[in-house]
Amino acid sequence: MMLSYESLGAGYKVCISEEHRFGTDAFLLADFAGARHKDKVCDLCSGNGIVALLLSRDYQPSEIYAVELQAEAYAQLEKSIEASPNEAKKILPIMGDLKEWTALEKLDLITCNPPYKADGAGIRSDTEAAIIARHETACTIYDVCECAARSLKYGGRLCICNRPERLANVIEAMRKNKIEPKRLRTVHKDKNSEPWLILVEGRLGGSAFMRIEKPLFIKGENGESYSEEMKRIYRLYEFQRQCEDLEEK
Repeated sequence: MMLSYESLGAGYKVCISEEHRFGTDAFLLADFAGARHKDKVCDLCSGNGIVALLLSRDYQPSEIYAVELQAEAYAQLEKSIEASPNEAKKILPIMGDLKEWTALEKLDLITCNPPYKADGAGIRSDTEAAIIARHETACTIYDVCECAARSLKYGGRLCICNRPERLANVIEAMRKNKIEPKRLRTVHKDKNSEPWLILVEGRLGGSAFMRIEKPLFIKGENGESYSEEMKRIYRLYEFQRQCEDLEEK
């Protein structure tokens, strides 16, 4: 298996392979979830650690558990932490099944970029790793919410991303586990397209009230590749300044 590293800025690097990569949804989830310095956080279905790394880079919570089932992805998660700054050492990798895992102490925030496709829905992926990552064979959205309910403190947050067609399943799974949906944001390619992703936040023991936030658009208004918000999320302004500084030198 060929491995390589991709820079996330601020010295952070993520280890990627053909089977365990990452996409835009990881950046959107980390930004949507946020964190406080004092927070104890967990990222479920962590893969190569991309969401945990972004949370560490941008928010520096007190500790981050990163739970991953697949051995190859877990190995990449460990390599990602090793290749990143000391602050990333607060990420605690855990190889295990989230259906059996419970945090030793109650958490403030749990994030999850789960498999999007219900088991049996759509065309099966080619490899076992891709099947586990994209189809609900190893875990379902209900399993994610059940795990979160065990490990969150009262009022703690669960933030997940999924496809729009799974929204009813997400809300149902949250509520069955006493996690009340509180925020919803849709993500669109541009202003003329339907949403391709949803971002949902629920609170354990929360009251029934959900805020629908303004849509997030990937592309800019004038045909630019990225909107101003996406430039911020991707840190493109910072990258541009770094390039300008190099040119001046």
